[in-house]
Amino acid sequence: MTASESDNALRTQLAAVLAWKEAHVDFDTAVAGIPAPARGTRPANLPYSAWQLLEHLRIAQQDILDFCVNPAYKEMKWPDDYWPANPEPPSEAAWEDSVRQYRDDRAAFERMAMDRAVDLFAKIPHGSGQTYLRELLLVAGHGAYHVGELIVLRRLLNIWP
Repeated sequence: MTASESDNALRTQLAAVLAWKEAHVDFDTAVAGIPAPARGTRPANLPYSAWQLLEHLRIAQQDILDFCVNPAYKEMKWPDDYWPANPEPPSEAAWEDSVRQYRDDRAAFERMAMDRAVDLFAKIPHGSGQTYLRELLLVAGHGAYHVGELIVLRRLLNIWP
């Protein structure tokens, strides 16, 4: 395999892993069909609702994307800026917007992974040593972890499948 073929294979795999559904449930399946009243419910022994998980996924992914593309990136405060305090979404539109924004930002990461102008092994100029590859893997792992939590939450609420 040539270096170019290896690069293409790596980029294709990275783009695919962001929305992967081979080893686990994907984001779209995890958020589909959650009844509106259940979106703000915190099951016993869990500190968050489906809304809080969804918003955390969206916020964290958007923050990582901003870090990758914005030379004027400003670090957010952990954990306050990453988790909504209210367990309930403010509206149906807020839920739908969060889902849409998560998908849009995931698509931006997929484009980044496939963009040969992006050196995956290059350090992000305004970072402290992070590479684009590291950030893509971070987004994939973070997403998989919290999508799994959404499934557990749905099971505890008896809304899965």
